[in-house]
Amino acid sequence: MKSPSPSLVKHNLYLFRQKYPVLFRYTVSSFSVLIFFLLLDNIFPVYVNIRYSTIVTANDGTVLYSFLSPDDKWRMKTELPEIIPALKTAVIAKEDRWFYWHFGVNPIAVIRAAFNNIIHLRTTSGASTITMQVARLLEPKNRTFWNKLTETFRAVQLELHYSKNEILQMYLNLVPFGGNVEGVKAASLIYFGRLPDHLSLAQITALTIIPNRPTSLSLGKNNDLIQKERNKWLYRFRKRNLFPARDIQDALNEPLDAVRHDPPRIAPHFALRMKLMFPNEAIIKTGLRNPIQQKIEQLALNYSRRMRFTGVNNASVLILDNQTHNVVGYIGNPDFNDINHQGQVDGVKAVRSPGSALKPLIYALAIDKGLLTPKTIITDVPVNFDGFAPENFNRKFNGSISVEKALAFSLNVPAVKTLDKLGVPLFVDKLHQLGFQQIRKDSRMLGLSVALGGCGVRLEELTNLYCVFANGGEFYPLQWLKQSNLNQPSKVMSKGAAFMVTEILTQPTRPDIPNLAQSSIHVPKIAWKTGTSYGRRDAWSVGYNKRYTIGVWVGNFDGTGAPELTGADAATPLLFDIFNSLEYNSDNSWFERPASVDFRLVCSESGLPPNDYCENQIIDYFIPTISTNRKCEHLKTVFISADENFSYCTSCLPENGYKRKEYPNLEPELISFYESEHIGYIKIPSHNPGCSRIFSDRMPTISSPVNGKTYLLERGEDQKIMLSCTADNEVKVVYWYINDRFFQSADAGAKVFIAPPEGQVKISCSDDKGRNSNIRVTIGFQ
Repeated sequence: MKSPSPSLVKHNLYLFRQKYPVLFRYTVSSFSVLIFFLLLDNIFPVYVNIRYSTIVTANDGTVLYSFLSPDDKWRMKTELPEIIPALKTAVIAKEDRWFYWHFGVNPIAVIRAAFNNIIHLRTTSGASTITMQVARLLEPKNRTFWNKLTETFRAVQLELHYSKNEILQMYLNLVPFGGNVEGVKAASLIYFGRLPDHLSLAQITALTIIPNRPTSLSLGKNNDLIQKERNKWLYRFRKRNLFPARDIQDALNEPLDAVRHDPPRIAPHFALRMKLMFPNEAIIKTGLRNPIQQKIEQLALNYSRRMRFTGVNNASVLILDNQTHNVVGYIGNPDFNDINHQGQVDGVKAVRSPGSALKPLIYALAIDKGLLTPKTIITDVPVNFDGFAPENFNRKFNGSISVEKALAFSLNVPAVKTLDKLGVPLFVDKLHQLGFQQIRKDSRMLGLSVALGGCGVRLEELTNLYCVFANGGEFYPLQWLKQSNLNQPSKVMSKGAAFMVTEILTQPTRPDIPNLAQSSIHVPKIAWKTGTSYGRRDAWSVGYNKRYTIGVWVGNFDGTGAPELTGADAATPLLFDIFNSLEYNSDNSWFERPASVDFRLVCSESGLPPNDYCENQIIDYFIPTISTNRKCEHLKTVFISADENFSYCTSCLPENGYKRKEYPNLEPELISFYESEHIGYIKIPSHNPGCSRIFSDRMPTISSPVNGKTYLLERGEDQKIMLSCTADNEVKVVYWYINDRFFQSADAGAKVFIAPPEGQVKISCSDDKGRNSNIRVTIGFQ
């Protein structure tokens, strides 16, 4: 379509001006005013920057905690869904009945107010609309004619840039209620203990009349006067048929019991953390569950008070939902106001030593590497890893033990040996993947001691690690907010490994059951693991079922230890109490065996698939194509003389006069343990003394001193160092050499002591089969 030419437009405007001169002047004036307003709006834009009190809410919308605004006001943001129809109707009827019809200024109200004020020669009524009040509340100024014009201009700007509902929301967020309380939400919480969308009509009406007289109508102080004013407006609402008559009558009969309460103070450590994590959010909507939080706060507080008689003053609890991965319960310390014992420290974030709590991950990774299965037999004997000699908690050793018992009994030596086979770098990388921040920082300094707590972890990290077991080996970051988008999980371990470890951690017969029997009565089925740090400074207990993973830490924030601080006796009772409280009537549904896990028969002596000579066989879990298929070798065939005094090798085997016999195929370190503890075992007869063969395999291993280490001795104190080795079952005698000079012969498992020379020393050990091993150490005197 062709547009009209400029000359034609000018001609039509000329005709319009000649025919309707008044209307033309009015149109031009209106258009000029509009252009001028838009120009001013661009030069002096309206800014809406309401500084709210940050509030932290639970997953059901309950306010857990609130903070003062930057200007020290209780000014909580009222959201649009919280402005219920009754509240909207009452406010508009009271303040601005033509709110939805005007453009920010009500000309009729202005004329009426001006007429009344002139007649009475004083201000008897105002013409401020809700929008004009919002403009004044956004930019408080003295009431002058110029400021009134500015307020009017700002009101029109607000109408231009915001919807009516948004303007009403601003009004309800800014209106004063006396003191430092502003906004309907803050007033309803502080004076009535409920959110705006749960207020009664009587409470709504009481709140609508206060902003005009916040000083004289002070809730909690002038309740009788407020009730009279409230009822006046209720009668007016009745005349205008704004609400059902029955609702009006109920509101008239309702007493006004407004009292100023302290703002909500639930989960203070959690709330402070959320405020730091989301500093720009007026309302932080979290996934915390208020009923759970209330329960565990009371349980933890009561438990902490009892523990104080034992010198233990602090505790922390974290609860995760295994399906949503939300944090649903959080206690940084039971008593936030306990100044004497650092009550405001958040124990969930504190870096502490985990003790044995990382062992399940070690065994799970070893299962995935095919190194072991639950029934695999591992030696629990004294060992030395370049100077690191781990001991069990009870300072005793068990000789041979299955992996499942080693984990259930939380034995240290088997865990360290497994980690040594697995490799520290792989283990540390997995902890990186799981978000262990301190371990990431210290990764270059970590060694085998990490299996026993030689590292720093946080309760949130440890709890989420066990949540991985509950989720079949999949890791999800913690979810703090109610509406969180779950990322794709990362795979930490296989479902099979997670299931096997879970089955081990479910065993009820184990030493970390609390000494107090009543603590474990009626506990729902859970898998759990404890941890105790060196010096008994930290007690841990983390457990999980299909629904929740719960982590508990008990100790002292100042690092003071206590004899009672063990995972079993200090942390597990609280863990059991929490599970009883949350899951007492649960259906006890449990994790199903994944399709990747199967059963097989293994030899009870080794935990490996049986050989022909394996008589005692048991059922074990395994992962096909992953778990080892190596046959059991717990026995070996030895050629011995007819009188069983000597053994033969293939080099010295006579043509006749010998026989075959099966002997236990014991590890040298296990033989050394049996010898040192005087435990009887079946020994292989000494090798044929007439044999000339030189053996090269299974040479003795020097276990003390440690190769490459420096030893400082006190000069003049005649101090000595110990020589010891682990040798094969057939070895009866070993020969010790110092700097290639013969020193002493001894039984294979005997300990020998020597006063070494200063400087670098070569120490050699030869067995009765001619096999030799050497080490070098440095001896210094001070």
